[in-house]
Amino acid sequence: MSANAKAEPVEFRFDALKWLFVAALVAAGVVGNSYFAEQALLYRVLGLVALAGIALFVAVNTAKGNAFYTLLQESLVEVRKVVWPTRQETNQTTLIVVAVVIIMGILLWLLDTFLGWLASLIIG
Repeated sequence: MSANAKAEPVEFRFDALKWLFVAALVAAGVVGNSYFAEQALLYRVLGLVALAGIALFVAVNTAKGNAFYTLLQESLVEVRKVVWPTRQETNQTTLIVVAVVIIMGILLWLLDTFLGWLASLIIG
C-alpha cells in the first residue's frame, strides 16, 4: 500500500444486533455454567472459554469493539516505548521516598506536640 493511499473506512452494520448476541452468549454462559454444575469443572471452563472467544470475536466486529481493540493495540505500542528504570534506580527512589516520609512524619509529630503544648498553655 502506498503512502498516498487512503484507508477505506470500515463499515459496521447491525451493531445493536451484534451486541444483543454478545449479551445472549454471556447469559448462555452464566446459565449453562449453573445448569451443568454436575459436570467436570474442566468441561465447563472449556465451554466458557469457547463462548467468551465467540463473544469477543463478535464484539470486535462492532464499531465500539473495534475502537477498543485499536486502543489496546496502540497502548501496547506505547508500553514498548517506555524506558523502565533499572533496579538500582528503583531502589534509590524507594529509599528517597522512605526517608522523606520519615522526616515529614517527625516534623508533623513535632508540630503536633508543639501545638498541643501551646493549646494546653492557652486552655490552662
